[in-house]
Amino acid sequence: MGQQLSDAVATLSGVGPARQKGLAELGINTIADLLTYYPFRYEDLQVKDVNEIADQEKVTLKGTVASEPVLARFGRKKNRLNFRLLIDHDVYMVTFFNQPYLMKQIETGQDLAVYGKWDATRSSLTGMKIINPNNADSAFGSIYPASKTVKQGTIQKMIKQAYELYAPVITDIVPANLRAKYRLLPRRQMIHDMHFPASQADSTAARRSATYEEFLLFQMQMQVLKQTDATTNGIAIAYDNDRLKAFIKTLPFELTHAQKRVVNEICLDLKSPKHMNRLLQGDVGSGKTIVAAIVMYAAITAGYQAALMAPTEILAEQHANNLAQVFADTDVNVALLTGATKPAARKTLLAALAAGEINLLIGTHALIQDGVTYANLGLVITDEQHRFGVNQRAAFRQKGGQPDALAMTATPIPRTLAITAYGEMDVSEIDELPAGRQPIQTTWVRSNQANSALSFVHQQIDNGSQAYVVTPLIEESETLDVKNAEALSANLQEYFGASVKVGLLHGRMKPEEKDAVMAAFKAGDIQLLVSTTVIEVGVDVKNATIMMIYDADRFGLAQLHQLRGRVGRGTKASYCILVADPKNQQGIERMQIMTQTTNGFVLAQKDLELRGAGDVLGVKQSGMPEFKVGDPIADLTVLQVAQQDAHAIVQQPDWQSQPDNRALAAYLSQKLAAVGTLD
Repeated sequence: MGQQLSDAVATLSGVGPARQKGLAELGINTIADLLTYYPFRYEDLQVKDVNEIADQEKVTLKGTVASEPVLARFGRKKNRLNFRLLIDHDVYMVTFFNQPYLMKQIETGQDLAVYGKWDATRSSLTGMKIINPNNADSAFGSIYPASKTVKQGTIQKMIKQAYELYAPVITDIVPANLRAKYRLLPRRQMIHDMHFPASQADSTAARRSATYEEFLLFQMQMQVLKQTDATTNGIAIAYDNDRLKAFIKTLPFELTHAQKRVVNEICLDLKSPKHMNRLLQGDVGSGKTIVAAIVMYAAITAGYQAALMAPTEILAEQHANNLAQVFADTDVNVALLTGATKPAARKTLLAALAAGEINLLIGTHALIQDGVTYANLGLVITDEQHRFGVNQRAAFRQKGGQPDALAMTATPIPRTLAITAYGEMDVSEIDELPAGRQPIQTTWVRSNQANSALSFVHQQIDNGSQAYVVTPLIEESETLDVKNAEALSANLQEYFGASVKVGLLHGRMKPEEKDAVMAAFKAGDIQLLVSTTVIEVGVDVKNATIMMIYDADRFGLAQLHQLRGRVGRGTKASYCILVADPKNQQGIERMQIMTQTTNGFVLAQKDLELRGAGDVLGVKQSGMPEFKVGDPIADLTVLQVAQQDAHAIVQQPDWQSQPDNRALAAYLSQKLAAVGTLD
């Protein structure tokens, strides 16, 4: 077989089991992973003229060592290495801190290139590393994301070794016609210039080619998954339209235009024999749950079972209670299954589910565990989609014969980004709020004005309302000057006195403790709840009218918006108070926009512009792909072009066997086999 990019990194010299484990933690398992482990920045190692250097600029100076190196030790484990460098008849002092081993590399009379930070007032250089000018691979030093176990230098050496050994087997993946159209570099050169650019222009051209390649490969995966999904036989759910219309008429309110449109989109998908894979986006309070209820009822009228999975027990329980009321006068049999379900009750429930007696099951990830068998599952809905991993969603779909899948999220993702995160899904949006929803008045105060805000909170509580107070941290932190939840709850209890019961909720509490506190708040036994963001998603307390958020500038806009959405769920006027002392202009802008709009989609777009995709969605849990080079915000145009190109490729009949696409098809089949799922 010879060498292949799919070879394990262990084939390189110096990679034993410990290093292999460290590399795996960085996502590097194969030679291909290593070669596409791109630098996130470069150090300019080109030798500069002393007269052209700005103060504090990082530069490389080249000269002759003009004095013996002197090592001075001071303090515990601290030392300073000094020597003089002769450059064009002038002598400059070079200092290295805490690198005593460099003594051996410095000899009087030797030519030396040193990379470091220039101090213009002292005409001296604080050295960072010594460069062998005859051996430099390029004029730019590549800087990689490293870890405690795998250091920067190790990554650099391994990439150099891998490139030297495997360059001959690096072949193009992007079809030749697209490479010509966009003037992209051949893949071998692109990889070389990403790691070892000779100039700024080389690195820019390589990054441009790498960004397009990465986006095209991602979009091809999305298109292939979508195509496979469409051709996979789903279920044609022939629901009873008359019964569905009659059910909608029994609802105590008129659906908004947006809700009607979305219900129609989903019902069309249900009827179709193609497999549905749809994302339903709706801002906080836009009425996604009732849309879910309507489409689940549609599936049930056709004799199918429906399941709704929520990320927490509190939320699952809330859905079960609300839906039991919605379906009170129908033949829908609602059941709740969570980790808290007692063994005896669970056994009875599972038997009824397998027999088809339960036609709507609501719960947490307990719904997809082994031993949970459905008689005839037709529709699965996941609430707060981004809280579930790919494998959990896939396991859900395997519970039935390819049941239709609907994912719901209240984390507004601008449509431009939705094509990235959920490129294989169709997207529906509820973009208006139901009539009668109270607008939430948002104000921003500095921390020295917090007491006047608290007196307003006291008035509201005296008038019979309840309040949330949110803070970012749980316990003392030396590095962050933030109010922690425990200290804050004690202070507030003292401030409000015995007439107000203050509760505390944070992430370190056991689930049953959290549930007990939340139940007491819902029942009105606790008037003011101090919490970290564990109350963020979906919990519904209609009597809560105030959301006060300390250190609000430490949260993203999307998260602040989610928190704000916890109030204003009843008929009373509601308020959100942001307490923050932002340190920079961006922080001030974020506080101002929160007071100017309650539209989650506007906020999400603004958050993307200010912070980038990874921060907004919390990449690790969002299902957002992590790109190595491309930035879905900054490079959005490239992303959209790549999507159009990918779409055009898969529309061609028998595209895989066309000579230009063979390398691309081979790459995808390998990639999709590794994923092992169409989700």
